[in-house]
Amino acid sequence: MSQSTVTTPGGCSVSTRSHFASRLVKLYAGLVLYGVSSALLVEAGLGLEPWNVLHQGLAGLTGLPIGIVLTILGAAILLLWIPLRQRPGLGTVSNVLVIGVAMDGALTLLPDVHALAVRVPLLVAGVVLNGAATGLYISAAFGPGPRDGLMTGLHRRTGRSIRLIRTCIEVTVVAVGFVLGGTVGVGTLLYALSIGPLAQLFLRMFAAPSASGGSTVVATGSPARVILRS
Repeated sequence: MSQSTVTTPGGCSVSTRSHFASRLVKLYAGLVLYGVSSALLVEAGLGLEPWNVLHQGLAGLTGLPIGIVLTILGAAILLLWIPLRQRPGLGTVSNVLVIGVAMDGALTLLPDVHALAVRVPLLVAGVVLNGAATGLYISAAFGPGPRDGLMTGLHRRTGRSIRLIRTCIEVTVVAVGFVLGGTVGVGTLLYALSIGPLAQLFLRMFAAPSASGGSTVVATGSPARVILRS
């Protein structure tokens, strides 16, 4: 019998356990890389992704590190899931706990840059890495991040389109973040235009067939329909 079909004493096949472990690697690699990509965009200083405009503005207002703000706000958003009857998965909780830590860690290691010749490549690298991180995280299929869950929950409760709700949320967070001092610029526009195609490209690259026999279910729904926003 091949290793892919061996059954352990507990009744779990080796292939199923291997598939689950692979998904965990994708989940946490994606979350860490997402935090690093956000740090690159902060260092580039040419505009942040929508939610991080708000996070940066709140960080400036409170004096807290931006990653800590991201974590606190993510946890607060999870409270809004309760009336929306959203169910968090492992990926949801991990999103709250991992991305902010990875982001602050990367920011402490990255040197300050001022030359535009360096900042532009940092911006491009941050956007591309963010797309790759999104593809990894989504392909793990452990549940949406808190901000995406808010979007899909409002869609189900109001009947409004995902596009409309997402647009309203992101315009609001960008506007509030900008008023609070968050960085809006060409990077914000580049991110908005490119993250969808990049996430789709990397999702196709990282997607894997489901393991036979099934693994522990922590969230349902097609991962391709959920785009991470941190």
